[in-house]
Amino acid sequence: MGQLDKDITISEPVFQFANWLINTQTVPEQALRDALHIAVACVNDLNYLLTWNCRHIANAEKRGDIDQLCTQYRYLSPIICTPEELLGG
Repeated sequence: MGQLDKDITISEPVFQFANWLINTQTVPEQALRDALHIAVACVNDLNYLLTWNCRHIANAEKRGDIDQLCTQYRYLSPIICTPEELLGG
């Protein structure tokens, strides 16, 4: 819970991981922004990735692939959820 003061960076590892998400077809090539969104959360070791994007990010069918790639890159996978899920609505 102490991540409120965490500096978020967009570094070379973010771009590398985003490219890996696309190269493995976990995220489609035309959805580079979505891949970057996921990569920023993973590389910066965030606990949660909050999104309304249920097509490529908060998607149960993609979740296992995202988790597997995080493990391969030695990142902890964030909990990916919509605001509604986070608030219990």
